[in-house]
Amino acid sequence: MRFSRYFLPVLKETPAEAQIVSHRYMLRAGMIKQASAGIYSWLPLGFRVLRNIERIIHEEQQRAGHLPILMPTLQSAELWRESGRYDDYGQEMLRITDRHGRDMLYTPTAEELVTDIFRAHVTSYKDLPLTLYQIQWKFRDEIRPRFGVMRGREFYMKDGYNFDIDAEHALHAYNRHMVSYLRSYERMGLKAIPMRADSGPIGGEDTHEFLVLAETGESEVFYDSAITELSLGAREIDYSDWDQCALIAREWTTPYARTDETHDQALFEREVPEERRRVSRGIEVGQIFYFGTKYSAPMGATVTNDRGEQVPVHMGSHGIGVSRLVGAIIEASHDERGIVWPEGVTPFHAGIVNLRQGDAETDRACEDIYAALTEAGLEPLYDDREERAGAKFATMDLIGLPWRITVGPRGLKNGVVELTCRRTGESEELSPELAVARIREIYAGS
Repeated sequence: MRFSRYFLPVLKETPAEAQIVSHRYMLRAGMIKQASAGIYSWLPLGFRVLRNIERIIHEEQQRAGHLPILMPTLQSAELWRESGRYDDYGQEMLRITDRHGRDMLYTPTAEELVTDIFRAHVTSYKDLPLTLYQIQWKFRDEIRPRFGVMRGREFYMKDGYNFDIDAEHALHAYNRHMVSYLRSYERMGLKAIPMRADSGPIGGEDTHEFLVLAETGESEVFYDSAITELSLGAREIDYSDWDQCALIAREWTTPYARTDETHDQALFEREVPEERRRVSRGIEVGQIFYFGTKYSAPMGATVTNDRGEQVPVHMGSHGIGVSRLVGAIIEASHDERGIVWPEGVTPFHAGIVNLRQGDAETDRACEDIYAALTEAGLEPLYDDREERAGAKFATMDLIGLPWRITVGPRGLKNGVVELTCRRTGESEELSPELAVARIREIYAGS
């Protein structure tokens, strides 16, 4: 993409309403624009990041054997009355009456809707296990929406639902989701810690939240620092292997890690050596639940088991805040100059800065680099504007592309360009061909 043809409304000044880093940088980098309180339009740069996060989630969910669907944003209130949640959910639910006087609601979560799909089509244990998921917009009428996409009213979310014959199978689904979430967050460049949590209005017996450590987090968290050393890395995972999934889940949930809602100070001090006790703040980016027959029993979602008996299925739900993750990544990865995108979610793989636009040799070198990166299946952002070098560097730092190739007449006389890492600030001089090869190597297999 050429900067001169892109829509990137960068702001020099920080809007007054932006209170936290992610909100400030998303507005300044032209990623979003507020439409109304807690509701945002996603502009091209922000939309690219949103789609990259969504792509990773889709890939990891389907790798785990989960099936994508798409459910409507509006639901009938009758389903929620059937489950008993319509009057319990509170004012966060946006209730609507259509022209025929029917009570509707804008989806805050979709347990009832997916249970209705299941009970209409699945009747036998032979059709289990089954996990359906979607990535869809949702709405919760927050009393005080703030912090940009971190606490908005409309948000983009992955929500998945497993259906299993009994608790044992459902707990494997729980472990499978935990592992797939850990893998997803790692691919996004995040260290997300699973913490014992409260189930809230979703309900359930077992639940973990995934939190990213950040000063602006809404939750106080208490954890054993040993958990921050864990990584899945390149480990091969067989999601059908119950023992492997249980082992990984145990590995990540054995060290003490809890939110303030479930924290037990005596247990914390008893289980964790003093030098490893940490108290911080965290941003919730996902949560998994096992809730047994909470929805299936009252809604009649049953199957025939191997003895010919009708039994309610065991369920769980599993959510990832897709739009919230954009803010969380920025909160965890930024500096005083702007965003620092991890390679897995960056809107463009590299930036190309032309230090002397209009110079024939410099223009030609930039075009060659742009073409070579594009032919390699990568997406560069070429700053071909008639702007000062300082302004171009400031823009690249603000939008946070992981790698920058700087091309100028002086370097080209020596046959080199400058390759700069946004995270470390380190630069090296390479031939244009080697710079392209280095970028290709960085993203190989991604």
